[in-house]
Amino acid sequence: MWSRLVIDLAPLETLYELQRGSDVPLPYELITLYGRLQFPSRFGRPYVFGNFVSTLDGVVALNEPDHSTGGDISGFNQQDRMLMGLLRAIADAVIVGAGTLRVEPNHRWTAEYIYPSLAEEYRLLRTSLGKSAYPLNVIVTASGAVNLNLSVFQSTEIPVLIVTTPRGLRSIPASHVPSSMHITAVQSEGSISAQDILKAVSDVHKSDMILVEGGPQLMGDFFAEQCLDELFLTLAPQVAGRDGSIGRPGFVAGKSFAPEHPIWGTLIGVKRGGNHLFLRYAFEVRDHE
Repeated sequence: MWSRLVIDLAPLETLYELQRGSDVPLPYELITLYGRLQFPSRFGRPYVFGNFVSTLDGVVALNEPDHSTGGDISGFNQQDRMLMGLLRAIADAVIVGAGTLRVEPNHRWTAEYIYPSLAEEYRLLRTSLGKSAYPLNVIVTASGAVNLNLSVFQSTEIPVLIVTTPRGLRSIPASHVPSSMHITAVQSEGSISAQDILKAVSDVHKSDMILVEGGPQLMGDFFAEQCLDELFLTLAPQVAGRDGSIGRPGFVAGKSFAPEHPIWGTLIGVKRGGNHLFLRYAFEVRDHE
């Protein structure tokens, strides 16, 4: 039986949808709330998709004490959280940067964690897709400065991969690494490329669907290397503003594309939930060896 919270959750209204690929076999409750969900066929590589929520003026993080999460941007919108859970439920791996972990140190990147009211439906979906109970939680950190006592690392149920540099690897105490966790060091001592991250994920965990949840620096790398197939973008009806005293980034930071090399997306879906818009954009992906 649905919880009271789910009963009160209005279904999203589909305003535009480009038919592409095949339908994900959503359970009745999820297809009622979200509608059809399709992804194109893949050819020998994972399908990589991102998810962000942004204000009308392009802010994805307020960067204020106790106000730095996506919930502050969406207004803790329940439909946005339902969608976050749905995307995690179809993902084999969820990638986040260490900055995102620092903002939400108690978080676990699973469907049940973000929207527990639909936990059973998310589990049914993963089972029908032949996926493991939880997606691989991938934490990207160049410095290796992560607290291994956090719940995401200490949970023996959720598989975790830390992708770091040789310098970062030396900073992580091997004696504190749980058996459910893998650590991979890329060759570069400096930055970690999106391609390095994807290779590390594929080496550890068979992944057809990979979800990138940020932050903005990480998303900038995936766009710069043309590794992102599409983006789910929730547009919240909030104007946050910027006064220059605190950095308030958009969903891409650390990279500049326009005017020399702008990245243009193709609109493939628009849904409406109250005053929130739920957008999908597809992007051209470069073939990588």
